[in-house]
Amino acid sequence: MAEYDVLVLGSGPGGYVAAIRAGQLGMKTAVVERDALGGICLNWGCIPSKALLRNAEVLSIIRHADQYGIGVGDVSPDFGKAIDRSRSVVGRLTRGVGSLLRKNKVDHIQGTGVLQDANTVRINEDGSVVSADHIIVATGASQRDIPGLPIDHETVITSREALELKEVPARVVIVGGGATGCEFAYVWRAYGAEVTIVELMPRLIPNEDEEISDQLKRSFKRQGIKSVTGAQAYVTDILGGSAARVVISTDESVQAEEYDKVLVAVGVQGNTAGIGLEAAGVQTERGFIPVDDSMRTNVPNIYAIGDVTGKMLLAHVASAQGVTAVECIAGLDPQPLDYVQIPRAIYCRPQVASFGLTEAQAREQGYPVKVGRFPMAASGKALAMNESEGMIKLVVDEEIGEILGAHMIGAEVTELLGELGMTKLLEATTAELGWLVHPHPTISETIKEAALAAEGEAIHI
Repeated sequence: MAEYDVLVLGSGPGGYVAAIRAGQLGMKTAVVERDALGGICLNWGCIPSKALLRNAEVLSIIRHADQYGIGVGDVSPDFGKAIDRSRSVVGRLTRGVGSLLRKNKVDHIQGTGVLQDANTVRINEDGSVVSADHIIVATGASQRDIPGLPIDHETVITSREALELKEVPARVVIVGGGATGCEFAYVWRAYGAEVTIVELMPRLIPNEDEEISDQLKRSFKRQGIKSVTGAQAYVTDILGGSAARVVISTDESVQAEEYDKVLVAVGVQGNTAGIGLEAAGVQTERGFIPVDDSMRTNVPNIYAIGDVTGKMLLAHVASAQGVTAVECIAGLDPQPLDYVQIPRAIYCRPQVASFGLTEAQAREQGYPVKVGRFPMAASGKALAMNESEGMIKLVVDEEIGEILGAHMIGAEVTELLGELGMTKLLEATTAELGWLVHPHPTISETIKEAALAAEGEAIHI
């Protein structure tokens, strides 16, 4: 008889959530973790980076205090203390995960778990063997090697090393203009670094709506962040471990410059090696584990969730997948996840938030499209906050008013995704969203106005 009903390999936002949900449902559960509880997201990703972003925001406000009628003397930012604060936030949350596991009677097995077969896991450190009726693989993903970008973890670094730097590099190039690249660009620039982002695609945040991408690039330019798009970067030499010579090439030019740090913020692979997938008969595809809507692999009692599946590399996706997997194991038949409607958030300044189809995608799929836009410059609350950059853009089915996608850039727009997600879930239209009375003055009013704008009925523009 198996020792556990459910055994989870990995304790990131997918793994620990799956374990807790299994505990709630009365299943005997254990989670195997070789490092700290919480995985990359809590320890070296989402949480510490957001703490640093908050530091950068405060610093920016102080440096522009005169705009608020406040005089300040010399400002002496200490990036080392900002890192220390981010680590203290991580420590508090890590302890919280441990407490939640204990509360839900989930065993925590410290060590590296390797599948021996479809029901058995060996813990490498002590050689013990654990068996389970169902196994959930939640081992995450990690940076993969990119040709021309030899990561030495000192000069050419990943986001993990970036979150440990106690000093801001004077000159830094960030390879990758997605969420991670843009967030670090904002933080380092706020602390005085000279920052260049190199993005292979024609624009920053290439998965977002084109108008939003264009506005972010303009905002970054005003902040002094240089963006080179449609470009490739490769390191030709690492100079004594203190700098790197980097060539940046586009169709128009090739330039070589020296940078103190090179942050590689593109290209990941699932953590599938060395965990015994072959022994258990679990198939992989392009370095990830394919799963069905139930998160089941090709082996019926083995599931995979989170970044290791390659579906969407977002913490909240991993958590949702974890709940789906456990509820399928319990026979509860949960609703399949709709990845198109998953919210996406980027926490640089201005923030970027979205879900659903971009305008281009909606038109490509044959929808009759109308668009509602509302500028932050027309929002009383945004102006009062001195945060007038940005806009709300709703992509709408012209015939029935269904919201096909929402794309936002501006102050605290990530907080608006909940309301829009609920609107979509309840199949509301721009008519209901425009009718709903919003509190004044708030940033949330911009959603109402954008919905009204889609109908040609906006009041404040």
